[in-house]
Amino acid sequence: MSDITPRPAAEIKAEFISEYNNNIKREGADKLLDYLTNKSDFFTAPASTRYHSAYEGGLAQHSLNVYHCLKAYLERPRVKEVYKVKDYTDEQIALVSLLHDICKTDFYRVDYRNAKNEQGQWEKVPFYRIEDTLPYGHGEKSVYMISGFMRLSREEAMAIRWHMGFSYGGIEDRNTIGKAFEMYPLAFALSTADMEASYFLE
Repeated sequence: MSDITPRPAAEIKAEFISEYNNNIKREGADKLLDYLTNKSDFFTAPASTRYHSAYEGGLAQHSLNVYHCLKAYLERPRVKEVYKVKDYTDEQIALVSLLHDICKTDFYRVDYRNAKNEQGQWEKVPFYRIEDTLPYGHGEKSVYMISGFMRLSREEAMAIRWHMGFSYGGIEDRNTIGKAFEMYPLAFALSTADMEASYFLE
């Protein structure tokens, strides 16, 4: 686990917007960025309640971490030469990684509970809780939300849908996930990048 100190949310936001605008050019991208910036809590939301990037700006930071991990994974000689994974465009890489978790916008709420401090006194402390106003799943919810603004290729949709890999769903999903990874290498690559970011950077 990394002990990296969280960066200021404004700094994270600026980097995310820069990478987004530099790479994602398709029709509707500007409207989706406007939604994330002005009509949702994407840039202040955490990435989880307490597991990884559970702080203000954590969702955008996690998305950037996955972006950098995915780029690095796809550049590995073994991936190119042994696995024969095709080259993906900068737009495809940025799109699936930066947007894979937009299902978590407007998903977490700050609440308070009583806890003892170091002096043994009770005090109210903030924590994140889940309040899902669009119960549509996880990866599939991100695909649904993105598709309201711009078109996704089948491989992009599969990558985002199954980015949680085998940790998502029940036993009945395992064969489906495996088939998706076999057919769409970007799905496996994004899942790998998501795990690298979550377990080693965050």
